Amino acid sequence: MAQSLISSQTDEDFNKARNKALINEIQHLLNPEEATLISFTDIKKMLRPKNEVYKGMQVVPIKLIVGSEGRYKDFDNHFFPKSNFLKARWERVDSAVLQSITLPPISLYEAGGLFFVRDGNHRVSVAKMKGQEYIDAEVVSLQSEIKLKPSTSKKNILKQVLNYEKRVFYSETNFGDITDYWCLDFTTPGQYDVIYNHIITHRYYINMDKTDEIPFEDAALSWFTNVYQPVIQALEANHIKRIFKHRTVSDMYIYLIKYWDELKQKFGNDFSLEAAVKDFKKEYTKNRLFSKIKNIFAKKKMSTKS
Repeated sequence: MAQSLISSQTDEDFNKARNKALINEIQHLLNPEEATLISFTDIKKMLRPKNEVYKGMQVVPIKLIVGSEGRYKDFDNHFFPKSNFLKARWERVDSAVLQSITLPPISLYEAGGLFFVRDGNHRVSVAKMKGQEYIDAEVVSLQSEIKLKPSTSKKNILKQVLNYEKRVFYSETNFGDITDYWCLDFTTPGQYDVIYNHIITHRYYINMDKTDEIPFEDAALSWFTNVYQPVIQALEANHIKRIFKHRTVSDMYIYLIKYWDELKQKFGNDFSLEAAVKDFKKEYTKNRLFSKIKNIFAKKKMSTKS
């Protein structure tokens, strides 16, 4: 194929890919995060892998490559380019493909059965644009018990992780059967471990006055009745949930307990729950107002400069 024809074809291919990214952006105008390529760092924080294992060379289904380590801002959630700045490099890769030049394998992380690009984002982008189904890759696997279903949305993956953590917590502790409470839900991963530690700590203090150690089931029920529920009731009485509209009551329990512990360290263990809730509400409202004022001045400063 003549070089002029190759150049013309790569230009056409990039423009098609770029237009697909623009259409995708418009379609998700109200929810732009849904059109954003998933950050590997964010997934790593969710999964909290135990270690890494080198898996060597593999043939990987491209549909399972859902994110990137360092270039997640450059491509959309389908790996279409979001900027013309990427054009020169993208077209060089496309040109090599058109001339049947063998490209080196890309480098991937595998986590939960999904793949994230370490090196080779442009090659993945070109491959997706051309409808390629498989690609050669050098893979490093992050060991995790969670197996994820393919998704191009971080929100969907987060939901899978949270559902998994809840399922494990409830099955391993029998928390639902013990308390008849099935609404211990969180918006961030790792919180069920915090709850488990709260129950264990509660059990420790109960056992200090006993000769026979009480079973976990009794400690869980006692914690739920004497710690969790009073905190939730205090939060609801002070209408805290109205402030944190996108958080669950269990999220609020975690926040309040941490804040209350800080107050007790500062003012003594006699600092009451009711006082902690009121102080928490006052402090957060003040910080939120300060943040709004700060944003207003920042916007005014930007408009003045422009």
